[in-house]
Amino acid sequence: MNRICVFAGSNSGSRAEYFAAAADLGRSLAKRGVGLVYGGARVGLMGALADGALAAGGHVTGVMPEALMSKEVAHHGLSDLRVVKSMHERKAMMADLADGFIALPGGLGTLEELFEVLTWAQLGLHRKPCGLLDIQCYFGGLLAFVDHSVAEGFVKAEHRAMLLVAAGCGELLDAMASYRAPAVTKWIERSES
Repeated sequence: MNRICVFAGSNSGSRAEYFAAAADLGRSLAKRGVGLVYGGARVGLMGALADGALAAGGHVTGVMPEALMSKEVAHHGLSDLRVVKSMHERKAMMADLADGFIALPGGLGTLEELFEVLTWAQLGLHRKPCGLLDIQCYFGGLLAFVDHSVAEGFVKAEHRAMLLVAAGCGELLDAMASYRAPAVTKWIERSES
């Protein structure tokens, strides 16, 4: 993998461990020679992630909509800052630039971005790994709900397994490097229900 797109909160959250993990992920990517693609902000976990990668000599590409540039949240010390017209263009560009996706703790935007790329993987639109860096069990409730969706017949177990989860950067990056997408169709046949 040459570049990984990371979705992360524009806030720092309530635990210092979230901020530390974001910076550590940035450093870990740089040490592995993997470029970072992210939303381009200098604030919150996004800023910690980018600063960690830059401090370790990594290449960081930020993608930010014009509307957020005017709010002065853009990180101007990046290797490459791309300005786009809309959030839709931002997500499409980040997806095109990346060979895999990771979500750090974050809010609604982070969850929306993660589930969009995971849905694309489920539909076979890409075969890139999608992972959660589950710091302090932040995603525990979310994972329980996804497992509930499997139990209730809305998500295939093979599609649930497409979401890689680890508590540490090294473990998650190793899992992503060895990931092979399953050959499973999204739709359940009537004979399977």
